[in-house]
Amino acid sequence: MRAVSALGRFLYDFVVGDDWTVAAGVAVALVVVYLLAHNGVAAWWLLPLVVAGGLAASLLRATGGGGRRRGPG
Repeated sequence: MRAVSALGRFLYDFVVGDDWTVAAGVAVALVVVYLLAHNGVAAWWLLPLVVAGGLAASLLRATGGGGRRRGPG
């Protein structure tokens, strides 16, 4: 039972990591892509866009906004 618990903790940390919003965005995108594909729409391109957007948003939050900062003087 300890191995199952350890595997669950590992998977949670691996998938969610430091930013749960990226994992949630990917999960929502997977559902949307599935629903679109199930209805005959070619939506394969949506998932890479969501992943790239989530990564960019996560990096902007982690680095403090991404704007140019003026140095002293």
